[in-house]
Amino acid sequence: MHATQLAAPRTVPLSRPSIEREEIDAVADVLRSGSLAQGEMVEAFESAFAAYIGCAEAVATSSGTTALQLSLLALRVGPGDEVITTPFTFFATASSIVHVGARPVFVDIDPGTLNLSPPAVERAITSRTRAIIPVHLYGNPCDMLEVNRIGRDHGLAVLEDACQAHGACTQGRRIGSTGTACFSFYPTKNMTSGEGGMICTSNPQLADTARLLRSHGMRQRYLHEALGHNYRMTDIHAAIGLAQLRRLDGFNAARSANAAYYDTHLRSLRRPAVYSGAEPAWHQYTVRSEPDRRDAMAAYLSARGIGVGIYYPLPAHRQPIIEQLGFIADCPAADAAAASVLSIPVHPGVGEEERAYVAEEVNRACLEA
Repeated sequence: MHATQLAAPRTVPLSRPSIEREEIDAVADVLRSGSLAQGEMVEAFESAFAAYIGCAEAVATSSGTTALQLSLLALRVGPGDEVITTPFTFFATASSIVHVGARPVFVDIDPGTLNLSPPAVERAITSRTRAIIPVHLYGNPCDMLEVNRIGRDHGLAVLEDACQAHGACTQGRRIGSTGTACFSFYPTKNMTSGEGGMICTSNPQLADTARLLRSHGMRQRYLHEALGHNYRMTDIHAAIGLAQLRRLDGFNAARSANAAYYDTHLRSLRRPAVYSGAEPAWHQYTVRSEPDRRDAMAAYLSARGIGVGIYYPLPAHRQPIIEQLGFIADCPAADAAAASVLSIPVHPGVGEEERAYVAEEVNRACLEA
């Protein structure tokens, strides 16, 4: 047997939220206060997150999905409109477009970065196009210089899906500090609130509309100005989020160190490329294998206690409901990525010994699986 297998019968999960005494005490304080719904703690979390990102306004929501949907509604995207986006993303990017009555127009990804291809975006614009949703996949920033240029040139809104990109930077600025971007605080993300989302925007009117619509269309209690939703965050979730935000830079530094180790120690597999001037948040460390070997590699690593994930095995344009609705697209690069990607543990709980074990087993899987 190999030395690492003798020395290290272990498990290395793909993700593991870091919850410590600060988060527990913060929740307990809210519970003791008796004020559990959206209140002062949510406002404090919004202010702190806006300051961290460097944006003018932050609006807390019940999830990253509802953040995307509220942003589209606030942008007045609706029936008859088209929104250009990537098919290689979590399904919520596409479903948010459908839920506001618009049509998702899927364009192919850049095969190097696996993010939205700006040339493909420009070719897909029609008279019905209202917005573009780039996704910072795996916390790896899109080419926002080009996406924003396309938006300006064609008079289109740009809504960034930053649900995996907490703390990521491009051109020296944090994602979400310009324009409008949506974040998720699901437990597997770089920071969590248990469940929740945030809209960061430089558009005060959009922020005002989002706040109105997230709470049944009310500014004044029981006076409804619009048909809104209950997309609010609770003070309990905000308390967790505030504690996590204070630790986010440390979380991201650990992720970056683990990613750098894999960069230099994985011999046969490579991750997606990073644009010049971009600093990923390393939500996932994803490699690409030969499609006919990916599943065998995943099984090999799982059998040795290493958590693996496939993000995503079926692109949005191949999902049954999307095909039923007739939102057909030809995206061969996205199809190829879905057949070959494999994510390995990069979260802050992966220490030096664990990452060495993961790298060694990934290299061995390339030879034996």
